[in-house]
Amino acid sequence: MTIRLALGHIEALDEDVITFAQQLGLESVHLHTPTNLDDSVGYWRLDELSALRQRCEDAGLRLEAIENVPYLHWDKVLRGEPGRDEQLENYCRTIQNMADAGISTLGHHFIPGYVWRTDLRARGRGGALVTAFDIDRIGEGNKLAGYKLTPADAAEQALVDAEQMWQNYEYFLRAVLPVAEGAGVRLALHPDDPPIDVPLGGFARIMSSPEGLMKAHQIAEDSPAWALNLCLGSVSEMDGERSVNTVIDYFGPRGRIAYVHFRDVQGTVPRFAESFLGEGNYNPAAVVRRLVQRGFDGFLIDDHVPAMLGDADTWADTSTAAFCSRGRAHALGYLTGLFNALELDVNGR
Repeated sequence: MTIRLALGHIEALDEDVITFAQQLGLESVHLHTPTNLDDSVGYWRLDELSALRQRCEDAGLRLEAIENVPYLHWDKVLRGEPGRDEQLENYCRTIQNMADAGISTLGHHFIPGYVWRTDLRARGRGGALVTAFDIDRIGEGNKLAGYKLTPADAAEQALVDAEQMWQNYEYFLRAVLPVAEGAGVRLALHPDDPPIDVPLGGFARIMSSPEGLMKAHQIAEDSPAWALNLCLGSVSEMDGERSVNTVIDYFGPRGRIAYVHFRDVQGTVPRFAESFLGEGNYNPAAVVRRLVQRGFDGFLIDDHVPAMLGDADTWADTSTAAFCSRGRAHALGYLTGLFNALELDVNGR
């Protein structure tokens, strides 16, 4: 299957979201810690995963991937705390259950303090609402506190340095990669957001540069089960177009880009603001062309989008009303036009 578009970051699959995907002419979807799945037992059950995939297929939609297990499924793994071995057993159960349900890709980050923003309602083009980060404001705390993947005790966490974080990540990979290889599931790593070398919420950030992502690949020892979830926004935050090109040029020819979050920002760390496609740090057409030239054959999703006139809020609002927005339709319309101009089939046929 060739490069294609999917409706992405779906927090709750319901009939409105399904209709939104169909109206946009898409045949693939990507789910993000979907609320359709029960998170109370520490892993995702096979019957619920199978039902979710079947619901997609009944609507004519391919379920491309699920990204991020609930935080409490693996908080001790991220932090390197006692109890992580039991959580890793459950993580492996999730991997096997996904395989048995016919879902072949599981996205993951390795950010114990999760994504940070210092403003969720900054003003972008035409007054559209966007999220932003400014290192001078981190003393105010994370404006995403309260989001379902953000730890409640981040402000109380003692510092975990980069060396310990690398040890935690290697411990994680040693436990899950053999299971993923046997099950035929790819584990796709998301870069840090923001990709900054200053600890946030008590944790050092290690996937915060092209070199850090390359080191993660090396620790995986070329396992076929390891890949990159190329979040263009996060990588653009590192060093703009230069870092985007570096990452594509390294991981693309190696077949290590599982899928792409297609968004952008204006500015780079230590301060940036999210933006509409086409007004950020890189040229979207050049990036799609480069992905194709470097051998990428996965799927692209929309990602964080500005909230336009009439939209409920920025991406921190996970409701269906906020998700099925003008900003998201604009992003996917932009990408659809880009695919047509480059003579690529939106649905990968």
